[in-house]
Amino acid sequence: MSNVRRVYVEKKPAFAVQAKELKHEVSSYLGIKSVTAVRVLIRYDVENISDEVFDKACKTVFAEPPVDDLYLENFEAAEGSRIFSVEFLPGQFDQRADSAVQCVQFLDENAQPIIRSATTYVIEGTISDEEFDAIKHHCINPVDSRETGLQKPETLVTVFPEPEDVKIFDGFKEMPEAELKELYDSLNLAMTFKDFQHIQHYFKEEEKRDPSMTEIRVLDTYWSDHCRHTTFSTELTDVKFDEGDYKAPIVDTYKKYLADREELYKGRKDKFVCLMDLALMAMKKLKAEGKLADQEESDEINACSIVVPVDVDGKEEEWLINFKNETHNHPTEIEPFGGAATCLGGAIRDPLSGRTYVYQAMRVTGAADPTVSVKETLKGKLPQKKLVRSAAHGYSSYGNQIGLATGYVKEVYHPNYVAKRMEIGAVMGAAPRRAVIRENSDPGDIIILLGGRTGRDGIGGATGSSKVHTEASIEVCGAEVQKGNAPTERKIQRMFRREEVSHIIKKCNDFGAGGVSVAIGELAPGLQIDLDKVPKKYAGLDGTEIAISESQERMAVVIDPKDREQFLKYAAEENLEATEVAVVTEDPRLVLSWRGKEIVNISRAFLDTNGAHQENDVFVEIPKAEDTPLKRSGDIADVKEKWLSTLSDLNACSQKGLVEMFDSSIGAASVLMPYGGKYQLTETQAMVAKVPVPDGKTNTVTMMSYGFDPYVSSWSPYHGAVYAVTESLSRIVAVGGDYSKVRFTFQEYFRRMTEDPHRWSQPFAALLGAYDAQMGYGLPSIGGKDSMSGTFNHIDVPPTLVSFAVDVAKLKDVVSPELKNTGDKLVWIHLPVDAHLLPEYEGVMETYRKLHEDMQNGRVKAAYVVDRQGIAAAVSKMAFGNALGVTIEHNVDERDLFTPYIADLICEVPAEKVGELASTYTVIGEVTDKPVLSYKDTEITIREAVSAWNKPLEKVFKTVSGAELPDVDALNVAAADENGIVADSCYQAKNIHVCSHKLAQPTVFIPVFPGTNCEYDSTRAFERAGAKVITQVFSNLSAEDIRGSVDAFEKAINQAQIIMFPGGFSAGDEPDGSAKFFATAFQNAKIKEAVTKLLNERDGLALGICNGFQALIKLGLVPYGEILGQTEDSPTLTFNTIGRHISKMVYTKVVTNKSPWLAGAELGGVYTNPASHGEGRFVANDEWLKKLAANGQIATQYVDENGNATMDEFWNPNGSYMAIEGITSPDGRILGKMAHSERRGEAVAMNIYGQQDMKIFESGVKYFK
Repeated sequence: MSNVRRVYVEKKPAFAVQAKELKHEVSSYLGIKSVTAVRVLIRYDVENISDEVFDKACKTVFAEPPVDDLYLENFEAAEGSRIFSVEFLPGQFDQRADSAVQCVQFLDENAQPIIRSATTYVIEGTISDEEFDAIKHHCINPVDSRETGLQKPETLVTVFPEPEDVKIFDGFKEMPEAELKELYDSLNLAMTFKDFQHIQHYFKEEEKRDPSMTEIRVLDTYWSDHCRHTTFSTELTDVKFDEGDYKAPIVDTYKKYLADREELYKGRKDKFVCLMDLALMAMKKLKAEGKLADQEESDEINACSIVVPVDVDGKEEEWLINFKNETHNHPTEIEPFGGAATCLGGAIRDPLSGRTYVYQAMRVTGAADPTVSVKETLKGKLPQKKLVRSAAHGYSSYGNQIGLATGYVKEVYHPNYVAKRMEIGAVMGAAPRRAVIRENSDPGDIIILLGGRTGRDGIGGATGSSKVHTEASIEVCGAEVQKGNAPTERKIQRMFRREEVSHIIKKCNDFGAGGVSVAIGELAPGLQIDLDKVPKKYAGLDGTEIAISESQERMAVVIDPKDREQFLKYAAEENLEATEVAVVTEDPRLVLSWRGKEIVNISRAFLDTNGAHQENDVFVEIPKAEDTPLKRSGDIADVKEKWLSTLSDLNACSQKGLVEMFDSSIGAASVLMPYGGKYQLTETQAMVAKVPVPDGKTNTVTMMSYGFDPYVSSWSPYHGAVYAVTESLSRIVAVGGDYSKVRFTFQEYFRRMTEDPHRWSQPFAALLGAYDAQMGYGLPSIGGKDSMSGTFNHIDVPPTLVSFAVDVAKLKDVVSPELKNTGDKLVWIHLPVDAHLLPEYEGVMETYRKLHEDMQNGRVKAAYVVDRQGIAAAVSKMAFGNALGVTIEHNVDERDLFTPYIADLICEVPAEKVGELASTYTVIGEVTDKPVLSYKDTEITIREAVSAWNKPLEKVFKTVSGAELPDVDALNVAAADENGIVADSCYQAKNIHVCSHKLAQPTVFIPVFPGTNCEYDSTRAFERAGAKVITQVFSNLSAEDIRGSVDAFEKAINQAQIIMFPGGFSAGDEPDGSAKFFATAFQNAKIKEAVTKLLNERDGLALGICNGFQALIKLGLVPYGEILGQTEDSPTLTFNTIGRHISKMVYTKVVTNKSPWLAGAELGGVYTNPASHGEGRFVANDEWLKKLAANGQIATQYVDENGNATMDEFWNPNGSYMAIEGITSPDGRILGKMAHSERRGEAVAMNIYGQQDMKIFESGVKYFK
């Protein structure tokens, strides 16, 4: 008899968002019309758990009574249904099962449950076997999942076979070439055969022994293109140029590069021409000219790092600003969710390992057309629509969980990205310079592995991304994909942000490509690493696997042995595992031992050869003038048709449904929201954020933008790079930045190189263009990332060089792009271009200087950069945000409206200031109050234009759910009980609860669970209001930790007058549902009693925002006012009707004055706050809705621009019943709301209109005075 218990959990029909979505996909996308219904159930198999704990877990962990149906062992399905279940492949991280285990341990800290999760699909209707297979194929990605039987296993205990000893290649050093080649072919390595011979020579001549399997795998990883940039470091021996229209500027740039090399290297023999040298030359040359004084000098290169002055409370401090771009093209192509999640995870880890706090991210991706039919999918590939959606879901899920504001998101479409997707994450990090110590490792120093455990995920990732890709290879590379675990990385962020921690870190490296062997191997010349000490996710890993696994969220930290205990104590405080695994040695050799035997022992000198020296020739192709996309538009037959078709081009249309998946407001430092204006419809072109000063105020901001157009690059990689750099500069200038302070970092992504010299033309020409632009503007790129494997069978990605520009400025400099006032003029600022269609650098810089002066003097209210779509699209997008009209002057040539004047600028200037402009300009139009775009006799209403702009991607990234919402007859508070009256559809209480325990300064307790991410913002909001704050991390690595945390929580609650449940994703909102962690922990008897005393005996208050509101409602604190848990008919919060995360500003109206929390808000007042959640839909039955309204417990409602409560998803984004955004306990002392009132500050979200401050925190503190 099996000891395993099985539970199925299914959303009740009204809340089954995912099942409805899948049914829609099956019918519209797969074209299978005969399916009548789809059900989705989550299956848990549970072992090693007592009856009592299991019963509790069924109600709180696996299911939520108001929204879920739970079935034990089996469920009933309609006759003729087809059923299949899907589980993760063994070894892949399953966040759902992992979170479920942690929750069960809250119920009983001594339990050691084993839990496995799967998803079961039930398909009803008559379908053929082929159709059933097509549905399965749609639901299962074989790279990380597989179909699993419906049979229940006897046990979940996995017996891992004892791994064999590491293989030694006997006879390797004497092997004849033919036999060596055979061995090389059998190992599926990323290195070349020339490298393999290089290894044979080393072992024969120096080590005089045969190598182990681990040594070969470690060298393959160390020398992979990913770790060592092999392609970029290949010597280019003979460079030839084709003939053609643009040969002159390209050859001139090459000559200039050779002259600069000569001057810098003065004939050094060890320096040769290669892509890497060309990529770095401008930086080296500008540095030699003294133009790079702000770069941080250090042996530790984790990210681009500059030293800048930052004002903190009026005093100037030196800070490090870090920025970094990372790609995960190959992993995202094969497993989009995990690949994109770890793209961001990896981008964050680089600056984080440099001890800076990452506070803003940008995502730029490349895809083929995602609107095409699934039937057009290439064999061996995922459909584009599935790819773009799953990747967006992966990246946003990671960023939203870790609590990182994503300030800018853009997907670029080009048919050739079908070869391989582009997935770039770029991040900004910062820390006070005093906090970061950079020292070298000394013999005797110890190396501590911090963070996640090691598993099979990501084995061979570094080499995988460097290999040739064909249909056959896609099936075997599942293990190469890493799985992200954002809550763990968040803990590392918290730990490293503490100055007392970063002061004892001498050096640090993140576990990116190559795992232990590379991450620890790079920290010192001589190392002794004990693989037996590396913490593992499960048994059965052999020495090679432990050495090269790229499991995520791990850091290798070098510390002095005297600081060991202190460091381990800090790690424990942040709920992080930390283990000493290596020691630095005198002897410069990399030594790895496993089971007490050395399995790697290689000299540092040999490792550092980076493999055999590679050489190749280059033949540079020259673009043809007649093919250029930069030419002037032809005659326009129908201006209206052309205007609307331009707005609905895939690269011009709205991506709002994509962008809203990403939290853009966390950290309360985003100066610009991604979409601005009253209607949030003017997209921004750069991200701007305040520097994350932990205490105090600052006026210093950072700006980041990108530039790139695949169509220009495909025609001419040289021009493409020059325009990428220029466009990124213009976008910084348009938001008010000073071009002369900009620093760049580049992303190169090209087809796979072979020995054919023509294949090398694209990256060589692109880097020449980038070099020319850097030297022309006198501004260096101080970092970058190359990815040189963009080929699938015979298709190549478009030649890609993306320029990221970074600037540091002040709040007063920032200009937002939405049009602001009627009567203002629109002026066009044109950048000068030469006969070769290239920007004239001197003239462009003069233009930037003058425009910056105009902005500084308040002559420019809004600015927008033109891209390949032309002026018409730019003007439209400026107008959308506030629904203002524009009349274009008659004398403007219609062809100019649609010509690709890339990097030109359109500015809004008050009519009386046009004459004062320093810039050279052309007036092209005027802002009007009639929402119409008009030119000569063409009129397009803003509504028509927005509709054309919204439509193209609506089926891919939807902005409206199309869900049937309940009737809208009762939205307003209509009746009141005997304690209040109704006025203007608001509840006015006759008296408001007064505190009987007065205090000068109340104390607030803020609990931090795995996945909490709003504790910093919430702490600041309360401290600003005058409260004292205690934050406490809940540690749950062991039963002892859990008991210790319960005691610490009890003690802290007993000292506090207010409890604040902050936002976040407790345990990643798993197991399938928000705030399970919070709710389970606070059901603990000791904690429950402490909370009850705070509320009942000390007259205390409680507040929950977002995930914290979800916690309050799941505990019963709202609406009941006490910890009761939930019953089937309790009000609750469930998935947004649209079925995805929503991040946007919402307008909410205060409709009761019963709560002390709302004492400082105006009754009937409308406030705008950021919402960012996936499960914010308030649902309750009619009886409860009436009761809440009559008792004045409805605190706030979502309203439209006129202040009316609404069910329209544009304003009520999650489809909440009765438009409810927040509710209170019966006496108003406990408040739960979805929108983030704590995310505000001076100049935060300055492109959004309306009052942001409800004074919740101030009111809460005042209650006690």
